[in-house]
Amino acid sequence: HPARNFGDVSVFANLDPNNEFVVSTRVRCGRSMQGYPFNPCLTEAQYKEMESKVSTTLSGLEGELKGKFYPLTGMEKSVQQQLIDDHFLFKEGDRFLQSANACRFWPSGRGIYH
Repeated sequence: HPARNFGDVSVFANLDPNNEFVVSTRVRCGRSMQGYPFNPCLTEAQYKEMESKVSTTLSGLEGELKGKFYPLTGMEKSVQQQLIDDHFLFKEGDRFLQSANACRFWPSGRGIYH
């Protein structure tokens, strides 16, 4: 595994300084947080705790990392559909996530930062 500071923006060089190759990027967090089990083993309370911790942490980001956290619980259908259409949010009922038992308590404790 890379060192913990891997990807630190203060030391990370611009991979495309002339804007010739990189059109867009996306980062998906798909691992567990310290102190919590992997997704299929989480309780609903743990999902909600993690969502709270992540949204609080993300709200402190500034500059080019600043964005908005959208909790899936209570999200308006029009906002959800726009995020799906823009390829930021996957559709409900993903068979791969379902077969991995990763959709328990859906949509509780889930969100997207964009």
